[in-house]
Amino acid sequence: MNNIKTTKDSLPTFSVNELNQSIGLLLSRGFAPKFILKATVSKAQIRKGHLWLTLTDGKASVDGVAWASTLNSLKFLPKQDDGVLIVGKLNFWESQARISVQVLDIRASLSTVLKKFELVKSNLLQEGLINESLRKKLPKYPDSIAILTSVPSSALADMLRTAKERWPLTKLYVIPIPVQGNNEEKVGNILRELKINRLKLSAIVIGRGGGSREDLILFDSEIIAREIAGFPIPVITGIGHEDDLTIADLVADHRSATPTAAIVDLLPSKMNEINNFLQTKKMIKDYFNLFFASKKNFLIAKKAIFESHSPMQIIKSKKTNLNHIYQLLNALSPHTYLKRGFALVTDLKGKSINSVKNLRKSDKFLVQLFDGKISAEVDNVNYDKI
Repeated sequence: MNNIKTTKDSLPTFSVNELNQSIGLLLSRGFAPKFILKATVSKAQIRKGHLWLTLTDGKASVDGVAWASTLNSLKFLPKQDDGVLIVGKLNFWESQARISVQVLDIRASLSTVLKKFELVKSNLLQEGLINESLRKKLPKYPDSIAILTSVPSSALADMLRTAKERWPLTKLYVIPIPVQGNNEEKVGNILRELKINRLKLSAIVIGRGGGSREDLILFDSEIIAREIAGFPIPVITGIGHEDDLTIADLVADHRSATPTAAIVDLLPSKMNEINNFLQTKKMIKDYFNLFFASKKNFLIAKKAIFESHSPMQIIKSKKTNLNHIYQLLNALSPHTYLKRGFALVTDLKGKSINSVKNLRKSDKFLVQLFDGKISAEVDNVNYDKI
């Protein structure tokens, strides 16, 4: 700048180097040190460990670069035609007067996420991997489960607390996995290892706490989806919030709204089971009380029948009947009537005479009284007037 020569009426004069330095100085002073850039990737390639991008909005384009030192920390590596959101700053090479965007962080735009979601979903639907009939039934009382999530995380803490409160009998295995970024191969390898099921698992839970839909793009991976679809035991997903839907949710055997909800859906409630046990216990007790009361009444009835048909009871009944007959016979016997003052009149052969018409004058007959007989002879026969 010291070599600029001016006169009162002349324009500033620069060398190329001076001009570029002046532009760089203006940019450093007048432009934001960091900014967010919305763009579409028209070209992406890695050269010498650096990621070089051509970014466009359809009307203009600008170069971008993610240095090797930044590349390994990026959670998303864009491809051609991906929509992106870039946190960056300007780089200005004075020697060439070139501007580029230095990428500090990069994420897929929502349009890119949804595009990938629909593409993978279409592929899996065509192969029949997204199918309600393929969903496996969740175990009622799982012996052991694996929780796949970020460690440590608030989602894991909530899941462990909920599991302990609901059903402490289930053994828990915590398997750390990355829950975002370019880690689909790593997560896929973990799932492939778990498929062998050396741990004798009853089910696995894949959980991730809330975030933007763009942060969940890892779970739209076709690699992860295929591993879940072919899993030999039930897979439960609790990824993001209730409104978030990923490809992993579509192929899982059960989708829960949140990581904590996944534990609630999988494990039985200790309190509910206790209440069910107490109700069942009461039902069994009432059943047996009713059963034994019924059997007791049955035995009492049988005892009454046996007692009524026992030999002693029969003899007693027969004796009572005989006494009744004896009393009746006594009441109706001639001896009783004779004792009351009646007499029995018979001829000499013992044939009863019940009418005066059966006797003639001078006929002999017998009169039976209570304490003996009287021999008599008819002196006269008198007929009653009827």
